[in-house]
Amino acid sequence: MTSSPEALALLAFLGAASGFLNVIAGGGSLLTVPALVFLGLPGPVANGTNRIGILLQNLTAIWAFRNRGFSAFKLSFTLSLATLPGALAGAYAGVKLEGELFNQVLAGVMIGVMIIMQFQSSWKTNEQVQERGDISKPRLIAGHLLMALTGVWGGFIQIGVGFLIMPILSRVMGLSLVETNMHKVFIVAFFSIVALWVFASQGQIVWLLGGALAIGNMVGAYFGVKISVARGERFIYWTLNLTLIAMIAKLLWDA
Repeated sequence: MTSSPEALALLAFLGAASGFLNVIAGGGSLLTVPALVFLGLPGPVANGTNRIGILLQNLTAIWAFRNRGFSAFKLSFTLSLATLPGALAGAYAGVKLEGELFNQVLAGVMIGVMIIMQFQSSWKTNEQVQERGDISKPRLIAGHLLMALTGVWGGFIQIGVGFLIMPILSRVMGLSLVETNMHKVFIVAFFSIVALWVFASQGQIVWLLGGALAIGNMVGAYFGVKISVARGERFIYWTLNLTLIAMIAKLLWDA
């Protein structure tokens, strides 16, 4: 393992790109986890170390969304609670991760999400939270049940969890994409606390490398929120789809 100034600078740079992608769409950990492995960390340790940046990135994004008038903490909190049991179980499995078929499975998930997102009925502008009607009870129940399943993946590997959360919030619950990202960062921050605790308790974190990564993650997250709110849904939609295509191609190539 190397912790040279050059390595720390590289991690901060990749963290910034990752934080931006994770707020706007997802998949940023596909930049950072391989970088940590390249620096000599075993897979489970890279997985755990990455969680430091993920947590701080999303706490930064929550603050940035709130400062721009986007928050609905009650709904964010209940959705987050739904992920808790699965995230706990997934994190304990993640500390022992080896998974030869991981890339193929993740690519399949991304393809499914990309297909689902095409059926969104309309792409609005920056619709404020209070301008949308109440979410129906069936949508709320379905969203919470699906979020419980998503928690397993988030705790287990984290990579690509945003691609699962976005269609649940946008397609199933009928939220705008700006609202979707607002809730997404809260949910990921919540279960990241649980996952980080599990990985730390198993000694699967290198704090120095994770700290360098986190600095970049927070910077990227801040600008991700700023651009997400300013540019609106169409920008998020096209960024999401282009990111999905790139990540699918990379995963299938690596496999």
